[in-house]
Amino acid sequence: MSDKKIADMSFEQALEELETIVEKLERGDAPLEESIKIYQRGAQLKQHCESKLKNAQLKVEKIVLDGQGNARTEALDS
Repeated sequence: MSDKKIADMSFEQALEELETIVEKLERGDAPLEESIKIYQRGAQLKQHCESKLKNAQLKVEKIVLDGQGNARTEALDS
């Protein structure tokens, strides 16, 4: 498990560490206290990845309103 600050991680770095954490938890070979600690870091990494994905999605989509005020998204370049 990395001690790198999550906020400084790229999506790929965070996902890679999250996958490592999941594998370790699935094996069940970590003591309880360590399992809790790495589970908490995994939850933070998951949140970070979701945030990165959401930001990427917002960069490629824009919200538009139709004549009746209903919102929808469309590609940013259209």
